[in-house]
Amino acid sequence: MITLGAVFRPQFPPERLRDVARAADESGLDQLWLWEDCFLESGIAAASAALAWTERLRVGIGLMPVPFRNAALTAMEIATIERLFPGRFLPGVGHGVQDWMQQVGARVESPVTLLREHLLAMRALLAGETVTTQGRYVNLDKVALDWPPVSKPAVFAGATGPRSIKLCGEAADGTILTASTSVEGVREARRLIDEGRATAGRTDKHEVVVYLLTATGPDAAERLNADPDAPGAGVAGDAGTVAEAVQRYAEAGADTVVLQPTADEPDPEGFVRFVAESVRPRI
Repeated sequence: MITLGAVFRPQFPPERLRDVARAADESGLDQLWLWEDCFLESGIAAASAALAWTERLRVGIGLMPVPFRNAALTAMEIATIERLFPGRFLPGVGHGVQDWMQQVGARVESPVTLLREHLLAMRALLAGETVTTQGRYVNLDKVALDWPPVSKPAVFAGATGPRSIKLCGEAADGTILTASTSVEGVREARRLIDEGRATAGRTDKHEVVVYLLTATGPDAAERLNADPDAPGAGVAGDAGTVAEAVQRYAEAGADTVVLQPTADEPDPEGFVRFVAESVRPRI
């Protein structure tokens, strides 16, 4: 069965998160996803707060840019949140938007190599291993977490290009696809992910999460067309129309569809209730 989520966009001020997270939790939404986009809001801080304010909601970060981060620190943060809120945290990483990485002096020559090294080291640390590695970017010397997760969480990776998507299959536990991904793009991503999994000899579960730009209400079409995130993509309409679009992505291979409001969504609390109470029953 398809899992349904919604995005709390970092264009909304951080102080709005509490009410949105509680609305999502109370309405029965499966997942709420956050972004660590530059230079808006911290993913870890926001996710920790959202989890503390709610009882059952699963909270994801899609994604944290690894050029910003040390692999050991990222593993420590994920392990801490997982122990505080077992089974409710969905961490995701990626190589980041290169222009932003340039702005903060963190751009690297090979983002794909960095992401691979970061994923492999971080997932080993979260599995309770002692890690020594000398890579191009990630260097650890007998590092182990004193408080590893009781159960190792799935680590997602976000990607757009073919090499990065294939890497997700090889080195991550799940893949996050942006709202610019078409239905056919999900099918192609599944193919590339499976190639990467075969290369790594992996047979474990691999979840595909895709964002779907969504607008509802009387001005839905206008807001969708004006949103710069996914020009020409997304869905505008009532719950039935949105549910049909979700089903198409599910049939193409998505395990989770996360409805992404437009940047000018006037009612983020109402949006998550719409997803949970109106769209979800139609899936």
